Amino acid sequence: MDQKEQELSEIRKKLKELIVTGLSLEGVDPKLIKDDEILFGEGLGLDSLDAVEIVVLLQRNWGLEVKDMKEGQKAFSSINTLANYVYDHIKK
Repeated sequence: MDQKEQELSEIRKKLKELIVTGLSLEGVDPKLIKDDEILFGEGLGLDSLDAVEIVVLLQRNWGLEVKDMKEGQKAFSSINTLANYVYDHIKK
């Protein structure tokens, strides 16, 4: 596993834990959230208030600000897309 993949793996793990604890998802095991599972609607069932909370979690944990909501919508579709978003923005 190369350096980038290792870092992405760590970010995915942390994101799952942050989402479950930060959004108080009772009965959800972070380890059981699939990396490509859709986070909103049919998938994990998150809503727009959860999206706002995720923005706060990103800011608190990585110092990231999501300014462009169109970009944010793409980034927030799954754990994979969110991890890539975090990775790309903390490397700048």
